[in-house]
Amino acid sequence: MSGSISAANVEETLKDFWASRPRRPHDGRKIAGVAAGIAQRYQIDPVIVRVAFVAMALCNGAGLLIYLLGWLLLAQTDDEVSAAEALIGRGRSSTPTALTVLLGLAVLPATGFFIDGGFTMVGGVLLSVGAVYLLHRHRGQLNRPDVPAFAAGEPASTTGTTVGSTAGTMPVSTDEQATGQVTPPAWDPLGAAPFAWDLPEPGAVPEPVVVAPRPVRRRSRVGVATFGVALLVLASSLVAAEYSDWFDARHILGLLVAVLGGGMLLGAFRGGGRGLIWLVVPLSVIGVGLTSIDFDSVESDRIGSNWARPTSVDQVDSRYAVKLGEVDLDLTGLPNSGSVTTKVEVGLGSAQVRVPADADVTVTCGADLGSVRCLDKVSEGKGAREQVTDDGPDGSGGLKIELDVRSEVGEVEVSRG
Repeated sequence: MSGSISAANVEETLKDFWASRPRRPHDGRKIAGVAAGIAQRYQIDPVIVRVAFVAMALCNGAGLLIYLLGWLLLAQTDDEVSAAEALIGRGRSSTPTALTVLLGLAVLPATGFFIDGGFTMVGGVLLSVGAVYLLHRHRGQLNRPDVPAFAAGEPASTTGTTVGSTAGTMPVSTDEQATGQVTPPAWDPLGAAPFAWDLPEPGAVPEPVVVAPRPVRRRSRVGVATFGVALLVLASSLVAAEYSDWFDARHILGLLVAVLGGGMLLGAFRGGGRGLIWLVVPLSVIGVGLTSIDFDSVESDRIGSNWARPTSVDQVDSRYAVKLGEVDLDLTGLPNSGSVTTKVEVGLGSAQVRVPADADVTVTCGADLGSVRCLDKVSEGKGAREQVTDDGPDGSGGLKIELDVRSEVGEVEVSRG
């Protein structure tokens, strides 16, 4: 699989990739075995493949789309066909049909992100496809998977027929089939007991199986050192965030994923660092959410919690906002007179507001993606929005509160105290 790249070569390579595509193993997998299967097929370290998936996931979720397609189109080691092929009746797959349908439904929004994801998403998918093409072109001859006999529709092979009754059978070689004569074993030269010819030779003692001791693996310090560097980067970034707007949540997460990914890549060559995957994956998922959703409407760089308990109308700010975290605003300590107008904004997180039991409240609640509980009204999903005017159990009169509570991604709740 070498030489100049042409349309014929590309087509031949793609056909050969599909015919000998990786199989997802049961051992060594983290989720569905896609990365482990690719690494096993092309004999490379699985950590490198997982790092590549994480890196592509940061490209507006391109790695997630590729992984879902691999889950659907790559069969498991002992399956006849992949989950997608089994769904259309091409063979047997151990993947439950319900899970296959859910994976197919998950591909639909991922494909929508591919269409609307801009250059970053499209470039990530094309880069992933190109990497797989080059990998198969140069290493496709290695470790080509064997198709199980039941998958090829062939019966198990035999080396001869058997003779005897149900009490005992003995294999017959091809030469014996041709001559019609069967040679007795050494312990029965006269052929007096053909019914027991399948028994082993008397006195034969099987040789003991010597199991080699498992070599003691020296613990690598790559994982510990990388984790320490990541903590140092996190602390430095939080300090720098007080002086530079560049160190926002997205950039800090990107720095952490870069450090952890670099440690995993170093561990692929030096040993160790595999446990870092449990930090890289959730941080990458959060990073994808932060980069895929526009938080520019939240004019705040604050990260963490914003708690407020005003006890007078003058103490109520006109706006409470955080980029990442939660806002907890308790207005139940306000007097039963006057007028209050305020806005609560959260980029990623929750917004909770409690109002007095007898206050006259006009509130607008909204979440681009999440759930909304606005006094007695509830809505969930994308673009959840509720608008409520409630004068309380005592009717109109007393403290008047006008609220606008929003979260880009998360939970919004306005309740009476």
